[in-house]
Amino acid sequence: MIKILHLSDIHMGSGLSHGKTNPETGLNTRLEDFTRTLGRCMDRAISEPVDLVIFGGDAFPDSTPPPFVKEAFANQFRRLVDAQIPTVLLVGNHDQHSQGQGGASLGIYRSLGVPGFIVGDRLEMHCITTRNGPVQVITLPWLTRSTLMARSETEGLSLDDVNQLLRDRLNVAMEAEIRRLNPEIPTILLAHLMADRANLGAERFLAVGKGFNIPISMLTRPCFDYVALGHVHKHQNLNKSNDPPVVYPGSIERVDFSEEKEDKGFVLLELERGKVNWEFCALPVRDFCTIKVDVSQAENPQAELIKAIEKKSIKDAVVRLIYQLRSEQLDGIDNTELHSALSEAHSYNIQPELVSQLARPRLPELDSSNSINPLEALKTYLDNHEELKDIAEFMLEAANNLLAGEVEPLIMVDN
Repeated sequence: MIKILHLSDIHMGSGLSHGKTNPETGLNTRLEDFTRTLGRCMDRAISEPVDLVIFGGDAFPDSTPPPFVKEAFANQFRRLVDAQIPTVLLVGNHDQHSQGQGGASLGIYRSLGVPGFIVGDRLEMHCITTRNGPVQVITLPWLTRSTLMARSETEGLSLDDVNQLLRDRLNVAMEAEIRRLNPEIPTILLAHLMADRANLGAERFLAVGKGFNIPISMLTRPCFDYVALGHVHKHQNLNKSNDPPVVYPGSIERVDFSEEKEDKGFVLLELERGKVNWEFCALPVRDFCTIKVDVSQAENPQAELIKAIEKKSIKDAVVRLIYQLRSEQLDGIDNTELHSALSEAHSYNIQPELVSQLARPRLPELDSSNSINPLEALKTYLDNHEELKDIAEFMLEAANNLLAGEVEPLIMVDN
């Protein structure tokens, strides 16, 4: 059997606001976290050893990461070259250039002719020779509407009609690659997409409006022995019958507090034609911890805050303390004591919210010091306004459709 490691959504260089500068290296400690975790994935690939590594896309937060972030990523993947383990790097939505051709952050591996590396920036079938036999991998990078049709073709069509037309065209393009398959050789579909049954997390707002959902029926074909997905950060198998498994391994590190309760890791599988065994391998990653407490009715708000902190295990964790209080209680808060109580955390921020009958509580996520994209900001606002609850889903969908009209990146599709 062919042994394969499937990982995805590395996002090297994300979440630096949750870290601090390491005085010994000059690097952000969260970048060091991501590098260390990716290194554990490479350790496992080499120690097994696996016959193939497949990466499901989103190497970085965007297509133009700074050189030291690209170097951290490359240093780990170079270990696979030294171990002579072939590798497929798929292009995700964050890997694409904002305009023009996709794959800006990963194309360098093709340009340099890195031995054993395949960059999947188009729908294409690849037959890869491994130490334990050949395996076929169909790469399906992140696709947008502009990939498959011209804007003029969508005029007068509803959003549902446009999406159906897109799925029809993608289906035709996939059939062309499927016809090239050798039915005797095990086959993997490696795709960066939003499947229609996926349990979503933060990525709902990272790329909303830039793509379209793919039905599971398009992925669960008898020609595929394993469907390796990327894009959704929460690990899940969308086809419990495992014929074939349709698996998101999830991201390898927590990007932000929306992933606070999620396990992180990669998937290890053994594959032959018509048979696959796979397991999720959890990684030891840094904890995120939210402490939220309402002290607006407390006689001693300071004591209540200290008590709430002491109840949590915060050592070496990324922590946020969110507390509600009345304006007249402000003088009773000793910030020096709060900082001391939180000092065991890896990093922390304190977010007081004033409550009043005349004013709404401030939303800490929308503070000017926080980086947040428009869709996530809208969701945060709606989550904190009960009177908008009934129309929240409609408003998010409307905003989604507005963003769909932005200039979209292109990915080549061979027919």
